[in-house]
Amino acid sequence: MHSHLSALGQRLRRARRRHFPRDDLAAFALRIGVSRATLQKMEKGDLSVSMGRYHAAARVLGLAHTFDALLHEPASLFDDDVR
Repeated sequence: MHSHLSALGQRLRRARRRHFPRDDLAAFALRIGVSRATLQKMEKGDLSVSMGRYHAAARVLGLAHTFDALLHEPASLFDDDVR
């Protein structure tokens, strides 16, 4: 689990730098409504940070649609309910 969260933090850091290259940690933290310390935890993949904080960051980065893929199961030919 830690490796997945660490990778999520790294992707967040890359996206932040790409979309807001002039923002330092404090400026981007302000954009997403968290403290600088919380953003640092997010970029490290700290388990104590809620998914809501990551969603806020994704929304500011224009990536909120990617949360739709979390826990999404592809439809099966054997499913009774059609999606």
